[in-house]
Amino acid sequence: MLGDMVSVDEWAAIAEALPEVTERPAWGMTCYRVRDKIFTSFDPERPETVGVAVDRDERSVLISAEPGKFSMTNHDSVYHWVRVTLDAVGAGEMRELLEDAWRMKAPKRLVKAHDEAAAQRDE
Repeated sequence: MLGDMVSVDEWAAIAEALPEVTERPAWGMTCYRVRDKIFTSFDPERPETVGVAVDRDERSVLISAEPGKFSMTNHDSVYHWVRVTLDAVGAGEMRELLEDAWRMKAPKRLVKAHDEAAAQRDE
Protein backbone atom coordinates (compact mmCIF):
# COMPACT_ATOMS: atom_id res chain seq x y z
CA MET A 1 0.00 0.00 0.00
CA LEU A 2 3.01 2.28 0.50
CA GLY A 3 3.15 3.31 -3.16
CA ASP A 4 -0.49 4.40 -3.00
CA MET A 5 -0.27 6.83 -0.12
CA VAL A 6 -0.77 10.58 0.00
CA SER A 7 1.65 12.81 1.90
CA VAL A 8 0.60 15.92 3.80
CA ASP A 9 2.29 17.99 1.08
CA GLU A 10 0.27 16.24 -1.64
CA TRP A 11 -2.94 16.73 0.38
CA ALA A 12 -2.13 20.44 0.65
CA ALA A 13 -1.36 20.74 -3.08
CA ILE A 14 -4.67 19.09 -4.01
CA ALA A 15 -6.60 21.42 -1.69
CA GLU A 16 -4.75 24.53 -2.89
CA ALA A 17 -5.51 23.70 -6.54
CA LEU A 18 -9.25 24.19 -6.01
CA PRO A 19 -10.78 27.61 -6.83
CA GLU A 20 -10.64 30.42 -4.28
CA VAL A 21 -9.03 28.28 -1.59
CA THR A 22 -7.07 29.92 1.20
CA GLU A 23 -5.01 28.39 3.97
CA ARG A 24 -5.49 29.82 7.44
CA PRO A 25 -4.68 28.02 10.69
CA ALA A 26 -7.29 27.48 13.39
CA TRP A 27 -7.08 25.66 16.73
CA GLY A 28 -3.46 24.70 16.04
CA MET A 29 -4.37 23.01 12.75
CA THR A 30 -3.68 23.76 9.11
CA CYS A 31 -7.08 24.54 7.59
CA TYR A 32 -8.08 25.05 3.99
CA ARG A 33 -11.14 27.19 3.32
CA VAL A 34 -13.32 28.31 0.49
CA ARG A 35 -14.89 31.71 1.17
CA ASP A 36 -13.85 31.32 4.81
CA LYS A 37 -15.56 27.93 5.28
CA ILE A 38 -13.21 25.12 6.30
CA PHE A 39 -13.44 22.04 4.11
CA THR A 40 -10.29 20.14 5.16
CA SER A 41 -7.76 20.28 7.98
CA PHE A 42 -4.55 18.73 9.26
CA ASP A 43 -3.90 18.34 12.98
CA PRO A 44 -0.20 17.87 13.83
CA GLU A 45 -1.30 15.88 16.89
CA ARG A 46 -2.84 13.32 14.48
CA PRO A 47 -0.22 13.34 11.69
CA GLU A 48 -1.44 10.11 10.13
CA THR A 49 -4.82 11.58 9.13
CA VAL A 50 -6.52 14.64 7.68
CA GLY A 51 -10.06 15.81 8.33
CA VAL A 52 -12.41 16.24 5.38
CA ALA A 53 -15.94 17.64 5.27
CA VAL A 54 -18.37 14.99 4.09
CA ASP A 55 -22.09 14.33 3.95
CA ARG A 56 -23.15 12.52 7.15
CA ASP A 57 -24.79 9.66 5.26
CA GLU A 58 -21.73 9.22 3.07
CA ARG A 59 -19.51 9.31 6.17
CA SER A 60 -21.34 6.30 7.64
CA VAL A 61 -20.94 4.39 4.39
CA LEU A 62 -17.22 5.24 4.12
CA ILE A 63 -16.43 4.23 7.71
CA SER A 64 -18.43 0.99 7.46
CA ALA A 65 -16.89 0.02 4.12
CA GLU A 66 -13.26 0.88 4.92
CA PRO A 67 -12.65 1.40 8.66
CA GLY A 68 -8.87 1.31 8.15
CA LYS A 69 -9.08 4.23 5.77
CA PHE A 70 -11.90 6.30 7.29
CA SER A 71 -12.67 7.06 10.93
CA MET A 72 -14.35 9.63 13.13
CA THR A 73 -13.47 11.26 16.43
CA ASN A 74 -16.10 12.29 18.98
CA HIS A 75 -15.63 15.88 17.80
CA ASP A 76 -16.07 14.86 14.15
CA SER A 77 -19.39 13.18 14.98
CA VAL A 78 -20.96 16.56 15.78
CA TYR A 79 -20.00 17.96 12.37
CA HIS A 80 -19.91 16.72 8.78
CA TRP A 81 -16.33 15.40 9.06
CA VAL A 82 -14.43 12.19 8.52
CA ARG A 83 -10.78 11.40 9.26
CA VAL A 84 -8.87 10.03 6.26
CA THR A 85 -5.77 7.91 6.91
CA LEU A 86 -3.08 9.28 4.59
CA ASP A 87 -1.18 6.04 3.99
CA ALA A 88 -4.40 4.24 3.01
CA VAL A 89 -5.63 6.61 0.30
CA GLY A 90 -4.28 7.36 -3.17
CA ALA A 91 -4.04 10.76 -4.83
CA GLY A 92 -7.08 10.21 -7.07
CA GLU A 93 -9.34 9.29 -4.19
CA MET A 94 -8.02 12.18 -2.08
CA ARG A 95 -8.68 14.57 -4.98
CA GLU A 96 -12.27 13.29 -5.19
CA LEU A 97 -12.81 13.60 -1.42
CA LEU A 98 -11.43 17.14 -1.34
CA GLU A 99 -13.40 18.29 -4.38
CA ASP A 100 -16.59 16.89 -2.83
CA ALA A 101 -15.77 18.67 0.45
CA TRP A 102 -15.02 21.90 -1.41
CA ARG A 103 -18.38 21.62 -3.22
CA MET A 104 -20.18 21.23 0.12
CA LYS A 105 -18.70 24.48 1.43
CA ALA A 106 -18.35 26.64 -1.69
CA PRO A 107 -21.11 29.03 -2.79
CA LYS A 108 -23.32 27.59 -5.55
CA ARG A 109 -22.20 30.26 -8.04
CA LEU A 110 -18.55 29.33 -7.53
CA VAL A 111 -19.31 25.61 -7.98
CA LYS A 112 -21.25 26.41 -11.17
CA ALA A 113 -18.39 28.53 -12.55
CA HIS A 114 -15.91 25.75 -11.70
CA ASP A 115 -18.06 23.14 -13.47
CA GLU A 116 -18.51 25.36 -16.54
CA ALA A 117 -14.76 25.96 -16.78
CA ALA A 118 -14.09 22.22 -16.45
CA ALA A 119 -16.65 21.45 -19.18
CA GLN A 120 -14.97 23.94 -21.54
CA ARG A 121 -11.57 22.34 -20.89
CA ASP A 122 -13.04 18.91 -21.68
CA GLU A 123 -14.43 20.04 -25.07
